[in-house]
Amino acid sequence: MWITVAALPPRLSLSALAGTGRFCILGSGAATRKDLPAVPRRGWSDSCPQLMPHPHLGESSSWVSKSSLEPKRYITSRRLAETVAQIMRGKRKKAHQLYLECNPGPGILTQALLETGAKVVALESDRTFIPHLETLGKNVDGNLEVVHCDFFKLDPRSGGLVKPPTMISHVLFQNLGIKALPWSTGIPLKVIGIFPIKNERRTLWKLIYDLYSCSSIYRYGRVELNMFISEKGYKKLTANPRNPNLYHVLSVLWQVGCEIKLLHVEPWSSFDIYTQNGQLEKPKRRQSERIQQNLYFIRMVPRRTLFTENLSPINYNVFFHMVKHCFGKRNARLVEHLHSLSPVDTEDILMQTKKKEKVKITNMYPRDFRRLFEIIECSKDYTCKWLYDDSMEDVER
Repeated sequence: MWITVAALPPRLSLSALAGTGRFCILGSGAATRKDLPAVPRRGWSDSCPQLMPHPHLGESSSWVSKSSLEPKRYITSRRLAETVAQIMRGKRKKAHQLYLECNPGPGILTQALLETGAKVVALESDRTFIPHLETLGKNVDGNLEVVHCDFFKLDPRSGGLVKPPTMISHVLFQNLGIKALPWSTGIPLKVIGIFPIKNERRTLWKLIYDLYSCSSIYRYGRVELNMFISEKGYKKLTANPRNPNLYHVLSVLWQVGCEIKLLHVEPWSSFDIYTQNGQLEKPKRRQSERIQQNLYFIRMVPRRTLFTENLSPINYNVFFHMVKHCFGKRNARLVEHLHSLSPVDTEDILMQTKKKEKVKITNMYPRDFRRLFEIIECSKDYTCKWLYDDSMEDVER
């Protein structure tokens, strides 16, 4: 029998599945971990930031402290910097766009961006480079601002005292005079940089949670990311059923959430790696294979149509859970997952999705997962629509 839990708002009405196991069912499509206290969720019009915990980052600050000791990759080639700057400028004669540049280091790319007429906010985490970066801004009429900040440490989930280079995004953006734009309008700003060497995957998880929850940088609108990513990371991010070995949860979530465009491919050897004390680091033997690969410069623009009546910052976590559940047994048939995901009639779902009973998860494209979610969400004949296994929240695919 189903037992409804009282004292919850209608959107989060919860029923427990009698018997053993860690399953529950959620009405109206919203999910929350059964054993955690309720966390405020950011609505469509909320103006204050909500730092939302999620399983892939955890609640400790260990990642922040460890990553501060890691070496960083920088653009030190003038040729590459000019190439990137021209790509960012596009066909516009004058580039008045505001860029947040992540960890510019020696400022080679910063200089190239300024020469196109752009306004740049250099977010540098290493104090060693800050004096030199500040000298670049003396003759550019206020088009360069240097801030001791690490973009990849914005809005830490650990809580407690925050001090540079860690910052809270709404404080940073308020100081810079950056204003939020409605999701349906233009791009408030563009971010340019290189994903961290050792924490690329974790960074992608943090950003995708921020995107769907409209928190952190995305509370200001459809912020555009222009990032260098590893060859392996790019291939996984853009994978689909045609390359099933690379296809995984992040592939679906990012392709549903963003338009991903490849802008440029550059050999790994074109980038220099510096330690936190500003010293050039020689590649280790185990890095030799990486050096033979490429870095992919990609543009990630949040889709204007990402949010609908059935997929929003309120219930996105149910969508995440559904995709994680499916890839938990990636070779299983869709119908097998539907039996454990939802009490909604399986045959009706298959008919609406136009999928055959034997179709496998790895045969479904990202748009198919979104379509599946919205069909279940808008099922009118069911008060409870989702079976929920909170153990899946600790699984990273």
